[in-house]
Amino acid sequence: MTIDANSDDLILGVVGAGAMGRGIVQVAAAGGCKVVLFDTNADAAKEAVDFVGNMLNRNVEKGRMAEEDAQAAIANIEVVESLAGFAHCQIVIEAVVENLEIKNVVFREIEAAVSDDTIIASNTSSLSVTTIAAACVRPERVAGMHFFNPVPLMKLVEVIDGVRTARHVAGVLMDLGKRMTRTPVHVRDAPGFLVNQVGRGYNIECAHIASDGVAGYADIDRICRDAVGFRMGPFELMDLTAVDVTHPATNLIYEQFYHEPRFRPATLMQMQLDAGLLGRKVGQGFYRYEDGKAQVADEAPAPDFDGRPVWVSKVEPEAHEKLVAILHDAEAMLENGDTPSDDALILVTPIGGDATDSAVAEGLDAERTVAVDTLFGLDKRRTLMKTAVSRADVADAAHGLLGGGDVPATVIGDTPGFIAQRAVAAICNIGCSVAQARTAAPEDIDMAVVLALNYPMGPLAFGDSIGAAMVLKILKNIHRLTGDPRYRPAPWLRRRAELGIPLTTLEA
Repeated sequence: MTIDANSDDLILGVVGAGAMGRGIVQVAAAGGCKVVLFDTNADAAKEAVDFVGNMLNRNVEKGRMAEEDAQAAIANIEVVESLAGFAHCQIVIEAVVENLEIKNVVFREIEAAVSDDTIIASNTSSLSVTTIAAACVRPERVAGMHFFNPVPLMKLVEVIDGVRTARHVAGVLMDLGKRMTRTPVHVRDAPGFLVNQVGRGYNIECAHIASDGVAGYADIDRICRDAVGFRMGPFELMDLTAVDVTHPATNLIYEQFYHEPRFRPATLMQMQLDAGLLGRKVGQGFYRYEDGKAQVADEAPAPDFDGRPVWVSKVEPEAHEKLVAILHDAEAMLENGDTPSDDALILVTPIGGDATDSAVAEGLDAERTVAVDTLFGLDKRRTLMKTAVSRADVADAAHGLLGGGDVPATVIGDTPGFIAQRAVAAICNIGCSVAQARTAAPEDIDMAVVLALNYPMGPLAFGDSIGAAMVLKILKNIHRLTGDPRYRPAPWLRRRAELGIPLTTLEA
């Protein structure tokens, strides 16, 4: 029997009345579905219906929904006392605790209650759909339907095929997602599916940056917000989502990928977890919170520039041109010779490299050398990188020159790829590995990440914005300087960079 997800007679079962379950009930009922809700705690199920009713009525008060539509949606919801009440459901969505043993029990009970044609979907965020389906009598009718919390506000839903999922199942669930006014993306089963894989790039890389002693949490957050355009810095974000949620998910993805280096957790995260510094919900994480507000020291103003001459490396011609234009506007005294004078401030512009490597490779005085990130933030927040021996007066001169006007600057320690280059390259590389594995289509990868994670752009679009060849160069140089395999470029990225085509290009 073919199931029509848009039928007026569609009956949807939802198992679990927690935050996710009641959110699914709300968007399904608002979409015109008849919804049957079951929870082993009957009081929780009734409270969920009351909660959904209050939320729908609040939408009416705010002018987001017509009164008659809200009342019709509320009337569409029925609580049943057992899974036997699911006998006439064409689709069932399971939204219970993230525990495989419990889910296996629930799926066996659902299968015993419904018809052979009923589609059963799991709202799992971290467990393999294939593994869940393997315990079922009919694994071909099992799929994932991963909503994001809070469901009514988060538009994305990942529709996930297990290895044995029948071809038609995803189509039905995609239609159901649209009926719920969600934006569905079709995903193949993989650890972390799509969004949670890509999301590791931002948090993990920035945690490693902090662990490397490159900069403090506030400075990393400022650079990611101002220079790259993220709505929240990584440490603000992890404090919001809570380390006891973020870090276990990271560990699980790392384990499920058999210790793939791109997903290697940072020890910093485990230490925060062990210390109980979980984030906003306990009043302290990477920041301390008072009345829900992070207590962050004001950024110190840039020192005055002392007027010394400035020499800019020409190794990266485009970077040289960008930086010289800014220095001209600042009326700096520029030196144009092939080598700097003995008293000049030396500025280098590495792509994926660090200040020390540039100074040594170009035969420059490392004590007078400061690196400038010309890929991110030149017009919003500039990042300046010292060598291991840069003199304080040199760092202050660079800070005053490039951060003393309308655009602030942040001075960081030496690291391959600065902060923004490292973070963006890591995100892009994981997005490319998702595309390479055919976990999702390129356009869906970018759309899903923007919708679910609120990034300024998706991972492939990030790469195309600065050029795939540039991302490849960043990764190769970081890999060369660190020897860390987590920076090895994904084949998808390397091939498209070498061919000079967009990262969204599918193979012929």
